[in-house]
Amino acid sequence: MMSVKLLGAALAAMTMPLVGGCTSESGTAASNATTQDKLVAVTVQTKAGPKTFRVETARTREEQDRGLMFRTDIPEDGGMIFHPYPAEGGPPREAAFWMKNTPTSLDIIFIREDQTIARIAENTIPFDEGNVRSFEPVAAVLELKAGKAAEHGIAVGDKVSWEGL
Repeated sequence: MMSVKLLGAALAAMTMPLVGGCTSESGTAASNATTQDKLVAVTVQTKAGPKTFRVETARTREEQDRGLMFRTDIPEDGGMIFHPYPAEGGPPREAAFWMKNTPTSLDIIFIREDQTIARIAENTIPFDEGNVRSFEPVAAVLELKAGKAAEHGIAVGDKVSWEGL
């Protein structure tokens, strides 16, 4: 018989939304044009100085569910920002992402409401269906190609900023 504590944890896990790790299902010209229209500059203030990425946006629940799934064409300075998170609005909450249908390894950066980095999940495993969690409430999530956090010295506590969202 399952204990109340285990049952509660299981129910909490089932109700926590899983968000896809990646975006468009095809590399068509039309989808690429739409993607280009949604690019925003995201800057991380690292100890070595600012690093700016030009990333796609995922604002709606559908966009956040799809994320960067099926994508192999992520630019070196690209990625995706999930803001607001959650898409439905409301206060920040713990995030759970997965890499299902995502062939490209990612660094998943969880961002607090004050725009500081709460956690970095580096070098996620392509196609893995396990949860990648923030472990605390977050207001945004930034996905970059795997290795970018280490390459640029991005660390927990760094400040992240963006415009136009």
